[in-house]
Amino acid sequence: MLRTVKSLHGSTIHALDGEIGKVSEILFDDEHWTVRYLIVETGTWLFGRKVLISPIAFDHVKWEEYTLHCNLTQEQIKNSPDVDTDQPVSRQWETDYYSYYGWSSYWGGMGGWGTYGYPGGLFTQPFGIGGTGGMIPREVGAHVEEHSDSHLRSSKEVTGYRIFATDEHFGHIADFIVDEETWKIRYLAVNTGDWWPGKKVLMPPEWITAVNWLDRSVLVDVSREQIKNAPEWHSDQPINRGYEEQLYRYYVRQTPWEQERVSALAT
Repeated sequence: MLRTVKSLHGSTIHALDGEIGKVSEILFDDEHWTVRYLIVETGTWLFGRKVLISPIAFDHVKWEEYTLHCNLTQEQIKNSPDVDTDQPVSRQWETDYYSYYGWSSYWGGMGGWGTYGYPGGLFTQPFGIGGTGGMIPREVGAHVEEHSDSHLRSSKEVTGYRIFATDEHFGHIADFIVDEETWKIRYLAVNTGDWWPGKKVLMPPEWITAVNWLDRSVLVDVSREQIKNAPEWHSDQPINRGYEEQLYRYYVRQTPWEQERVSALAT
């Protein structure tokens, strides 16, 4: 199933032994376009401190009830590395975070999550409570590879970025569509109201040819004429395989599952 990032906002995060807080936004990796952390406001529980929770920790998610349950205790989360969510998250902080929980890093392999396609593959089962997350610890502050920078962006920051076709500006990012299993951003939801009133369309990140982070703009490999007649996206309707087939056929592009089939045959 595919979900909008905005539908995550306000969702409740539960630890094994109690509530943690509410999701305020997400941080995604701008290289792989995958959600890496949910920013959670803890309210009175941790005196307003914000914490980052990786999808790796989620045991099960009740999307219809806006609740996410993780395999961590409140104590583990309380003692996790502090982070200033108003500043860029460094790879050094991520290394400390993953070391604290005893997880393998997501940037350590060819898959979307290290050597895995799903975040749950990196979860390490806890052996107790307390200490370094109650898990088999890795060395906190371990050496970070040179030039291994984080590529994390806030969903709230990028929402509103202007979108340009191959010929001209046509809209802005209104939301993000996420695969609930892989946590990969499958589509940018684009509001064309800046140019063509009353329409929203979906753009896969793979069609992006350039991003100017300073100018808050994104260039995609389609024309305005194509977008004008493209299948419309309605936020109150689920995105099913039939709609996705229609979208890719319209743009004469291979669907993600067709690309996977080709890749599998090639190997």
